[in-house]
Amino acid sequence: MSIEARAWALAALDLVFPALCAVCDAALDARRRDPLCGACWEAITRLAPPYCARCGVPAVAPPGRTPVCGACESTPPAWDWARAAAAYEGVAREAIHALKFEGRRALARPLAVLVVEQCGDAVGAGVDALVPVPLDRRRARERGFNQAALVAERVGRALGVPVRPRWLARVRATTPQTDLGATERRTNVRGAFAADTAVAGRHIALVDDVLTTGATAAECARALKGAGAARVGVLAVARVL
Repeated sequence: MSIEARAWALAALDLVFPALCAVCDAALDARRRDPLCGACWEAITRLAPPYCARCGVPAVAPPGRTPVCGACESTPPAWDWARAAAAYEGVAREAIHALKFEGRRALARPLAVLVVEQCGDAVGAGVDALVPVPLDRRRARERGFNQAALVAERVGRALGVPVRPRWLARVRATTPQTDLGATERRTNVRGAFAADTAVAGRHIALVDDVLTTGATAAECARALKGAGAARVGVLAVARVL
């Protein structure tokens, strides 16, 4: 179907079944960020510089120095850099929940656009491949998709970077991290991932929906570096501040 024909078909459908925003249920004023309305798109709290070069949280530094937050100064993370497009609150939080738990897969499209707009410069800095954080098999079957992979595929297409989901595997099931504390999260995912030796010598960017304590991303980074990855970064749609 041509672009023009698709536009006409969408317009006809909207007359009969008005498209609604996946977050606020308002009628979509345009299809630019479908299925988010313009108001919800603009309401997302973007994360902009200055931010910590290691973990991506807002941080400042004296002139001429790279910003590094106190936490990363005292305990450097397992990855080399991390960036998130938005704060995990408000519309961003609701959109991620709708994608993961309500099966609104179309939300991967605007969330990937958000990552490209806010973090595309980090991916352009020599990243060889995007690797989505894998789900365990049971959860993947229940959900029917991996939200990190959906976002990674769209980011990869937009930036011309290959996506390699098979380069990292979850080798054992873990308890959902949502209700666990920081120490429990680290214990829960310890040894849960294995990386393919194809990562050796490469600059890898892990892709996930939310960066919370960083326990999962850190364990993934250790597995990738253990298999020989030269550098590992983390790209998240949103992060808890």
